[in-house]
Amino acid sequence: MSFFQKLFGREAAAPELPSLGVLEVDMHSHLLPGLDDGAETLEQSVDMLRELRRLGYRKLIMTPHVMGDFYRNTPEGIRQTLQALRQAAAAAGLDDVALECAAEYYLDESFLPRLERGEELLSFGGERRMVLVETSYINEPFNLPEIVFNLQAAGYQPVLAHPERYTYLYGRFEELLKIRDLGVLLQVNLNSLIGYYSAGAKRVAEKLIDAGLVDLLGTDTHNTKHLDNIREKVLLSAYLPKVLALPLLNSTL
Repeated sequence: MSFFQKLFGREAAAPELPSLGVLEVDMHSHLLPGLDDGAETLEQSVDMLRELRRLGYRKLIMTPHVMGDFYRNTPEGIRQTLQALRQAAAAAGLDDVALECAAEYYLDESFLPRLERGEELLSFGGERRMVLVETSYINEPFNLPEIVFNLQAAGYQPVLAHPERYTYLYGRFEELLKIRDLGVLLQVNLNSLIGYYSAGAKRVAEKLIDAGLVDLLGTDTHNTKHLDNIREKVLLSAYLPKVLALPLLNSTL
């Protein structure tokens, strides 16, 4: 027992856990079980949901991967899994957290044909119809402007997931400016603030924050390790107050 505990006759109260409640909504996660490289079971999903609730979130828009050759998820299958998680969450007493779904679309060779055929894309943000997209981490897509134009023509608002993680953009910050000038919103991962993915991703995330170019924050949580890092490290990051001071769109979703 410490000197101060002896002096006052009781243990000091534990410091209050900081909250991400100001965001209200997480719009990028992989909690829906069995659909991709995220949660494998409903039990894992509920455990992560409980932790996200503890962090202050009151709404989750879950975004399983959709990839032409690997994760062939459909809107119907994603919605069915969402309903199963809603039931499990209610049984666990977590029904005060709103659960919705969208998807994280990989911009591979199957994406543009899907869009041209008029297939449904799962979006979020109500009438804003935001669609979360990602590219290869290494190879630059040759037709990104065309994809952005076609998304917009179809009435969607493109959102680029974790732009700080694309190594082909390292040292080319002006390209990120051009992408945003196309009308693409930029979403940064919280764990990028602590260098979880790489030192390069951390540098780009900080530069985006300093330039005021972050539109949305996401946990991109796939497992409890991601959430442990957010709770134990991101909440103490010097850049977290800076990014939370930006006019982020999370709470409007």
